[in-house]
Amino acid sequence: MGFEYAPAPESRSIVDIKPSYGLFVNGEFVDGHGKSFKTISPATEEVLAEVAEADESDVDAAVKAARRAYEKVWGPMPGRERAKYLYRIARIIQERSRELAVLESLDNGKPIKESRDVDVPTVAAHFFYYAGWADKLEYAGRGADPRPLGVAGQVIPWNFPLLMLAWKIAPALACGNTVVLKPAETTPLTALLFAEICQQADLPPGVVNIVTGAGATGQALVGHAGVDKVAFTGSTEVGKAIARAVAGTDKKVTLELGGKAANVVFDDAPLDQAVEGIVNGIFFNQGHVCCAGSRLLVQESVADELLAKLKRRMSTLRVGDPLDKNTDIGAINSAEQLAKIRDLSEIGESEGAGRWSPACDLPTTGFWFPPTLFTGVSQAHRIAREEIFGPVLSVLTFRTPSEAVEKANNTPYGLSAGVWTEKGSRILSMANQLRAGVVWANTFNKFDPTSPFGGFKESGYGREGGRHGLEAYLK
Repeated sequence: MGFEYAPAPESRSIVDIKPSYGLFVNGEFVDGHGKSFKTISPATEEVLAEVAEADESDVDAAVKAARRAYEKVWGPMPGRERAKYLYRIARIIQERSRELAVLESLDNGKPIKESRDVDVPTVAAHFFYYAGWADKLEYAGRGADPRPLGVAGQVIPWNFPLLMLAWKIAPALACGNTVVLKPAETTPLTALLFAEICQQADLPPGVVNIVTGAGATGQALVGHAGVDKVAFTGSTEVGKAIARAVAGTDKKVTLELGGKAANVVFDDAPLDQAVEGIVNGIFFNQGHVCCAGSRLLVQESVADELLAKLKRRMSTLRVGDPLDKNTDIGAINSAEQLAKIRDLSEIGESEGAGRWSPACDLPTTGFWFPPTLFTGVSQAHRIAREEIFGPVLSVLTFRTPSEAVEKANNTPYGLSAGVWTEKGSRILSMANQLRAGVVWANTFNKFDPTSPFGGFKESGYGREGGRHGLEAYLK
């Protein structure tokens, strides 16, 4: 028998959402010169706030403010003093963690238990970690006297709005750079709350600037002559456009792009543990994860047993209100993303793969998609080749380890992979052969500020996190 859960909603009262937000430039909130836009809750489609759009003149003002702060205050400041600001920001994030988590779930659609237990604690951890590096940069492996680059233009996606902000801003500031950051247009609210945290921490004006807007704002930032470093996380096609835009300039660039990760399960794997890892690998954050384990490769001899366990586990997943503490899968971030997931799923069916979802009641308003798996998938299927960026799993089988490696690497992407086996030698052998920036062994989606993250091939270049993450922000 199954248990019935009573609703356990997190209160919205801890968050004070303003009716409208300006841009954060030179330590102040200012009006934008572009057309303002609305940010909505993907779970209810209600308008949360009106947000200013930055045009080229606004981006120019933000870059100039960052340049002044870099030359006069932040660049010359000793590392141990910069560290104090980063520690202060980290502590304020912890103090305001519940507020940040509720706002993230409202604006993004992810379950509160993920924003509360994963995103926000990891955000604080990144600021603590890089605060510790600020006065030790000569040990970062970039020579005895590494220098900051200057002004960093950073563009982040909507799937982990606050976490991607931390991955970008914390190392940049620790190294002595100043920042102009553009959050995704569908999820700007936690970045704007972070701007308030910068004010609360007395961060010198201009060290962090936040410009909101859509693609044109991002293009203006990436193309600005006053930007020394571009950092982007998002789709491979936009990443390619950015690489073309900065070609021939002396801007340093890091790109963290899409993925189509293989999660490889051998016949000696602990299957119950593997099932949890598979579920976490593809249904965490509604599958809106660049490194999601969206291709499951199972050894033939255990495929039927594993699939039976996986379907049973998927039947227990709860889809619904992101602010309910019992929710496992929240809302899809936007109508546009939902349409992409539906299109690719329909293509999977029309190409002959077997589609299965557990019975679940989806809310009538908002953007929702049930957890879904496809069996009978071949390498030729589009669902096995293209990034769906939703809660959709393609299941393929293999017989030998060499076949598993060949199938896992048969993708233009190379961001992450998972290996499930009892044999340590096989883990090491697979990790050696898989062309992926991160290989998880008997786990999936584990992130740590001390560990570098990034991809091969069309998943981008450069690393974020760990000592390696400092390299992108130092000469």
